[in-house]
Amino acid sequence: MKNILLCSALALLISVPALAEEKIEYDFAGVKTCKKCHRKVWRSWKETPMADSYTILKPGERAEIKTKAGLDPNKDYTKDETCLPCHTTGYGKPGGFVSVEKTPTMIGVSCEACHGAGKQYNKVMGKHSRTYTKEEVAHAGLNLDPRVTCLDCHNENSPTRKFQEDFDPQEHDWPGHDEVKLKYHTPEYQVNKL
Repeated sequence: MKNILLCSALALLISVPALAEEKIEYDFAGVKTCKKCHRKVWRSWKETPMADSYTILKPGERAEIKTKAGLDPNKDYTKDETCLPCHTTGYGKPGGFVSVEKTPTMIGVSCEACHGAGKQYNKVMGKHSRTYTKEEVAHAGLNLDPRVTCLDCHNENSPTRKFQEDFDPQEHDWPGHDEVKLKYHTPEYQVNKL
């Protein structure tokens, strides 16, 4: 009996750190869901290159940039699995981009690409009359510092990286985000004002 208890305790000690390190995958809600509460930010985003990032994957689009990057400007990259993670939202993840026909609201780099898949935190944060703790929003899937996700795509693996200027997400001016809108992109705002 003592051996069984000892083995059980040992198994528990070994499995707890593994469980703690497991990353939870949250479902994406789509930009229309974000728009319901964040209309001003959505309007600003809609005018950015991020919102239109899927278009560059089409044949003939931005031919000069593609040529400069060593890509075929006449090729259709809209189904290319190496391009889709950075030109759509949630590609390969639960509720993320699958195709233009099946998931049209996931075209482009939208809110959830930076802020995290929103289906769960949309449910948690349905009550706007209170302040949320970092633990609550993180547990619901919200990325507390969306600036760090920039480097998932804006890095040395990007075909256009060789002729882009150095990119520091902490210093970047975030096209389409004026100073007022930038406050929405700080961890402090995410926790205290949602």
